[in-house]
Amino acid sequence: MILYFLRHASAGEHFANPKKDEKRALDKEGIEQCGFIGRALAALDAQVDTIVSSPLKRCTQTASLVGNELGYEGKLQLDTGLRPEAGLADFRKLLEKYARQEAILVVGHNPNLSQFLGAVISDSGCEASLELKKGAVAKVEMRRTSGTLQWCLTPKVLRTLYDTAVESSRPKTSRK
Repeated sequence: MILYFLRHASAGEHFANPKKDEKRALDKEGIEQCGFIGRALAALDAQVDTIVSSPLKRCTQTASLVGNELGYEGKLQLDTGLRPEAGLADFRKLLEKYARQEAILVVGHNPNLSQFLGAVISDSGCEASLELKKGAVAKVEMRRTSGTLQWCLTPKVLRTLYDTAVESSRPKTSRK
């Protein structure tokens, strides 16, 4: 199975009230990040069978916008195993639930999403130390309960790749 880990895009400042924070939407930068993420994944020929998201608004928005860029036509799956307070056991249950899929994209929060990523790429069962910035995406090739990190792209790298691709696709003007 191919497993893509995507931390939700930029959503502004954290709200002290937990109920309000659950409904916190992406900000302008976050919406823009989703475009770069989705187009970069499409350029890398990433194809997903299922997109699974934390039920919090900033994650569902990220999942939907990136899914649109990928041409994903399936239903967005919400799973509490990706909520901010979820633990590794919850994430392992999520993986079991979607084990028959060839490729899934999970959209969640830090610090737990980085911890889940670290746990699945560590052979020893302890966590590798890896931090996903907001809007970062990592590709892991899974074998049973552990995986191999193929790549991890930060929002800055994704934007640079996008800008480079746009620049190289522009017609060259000749000077005489």
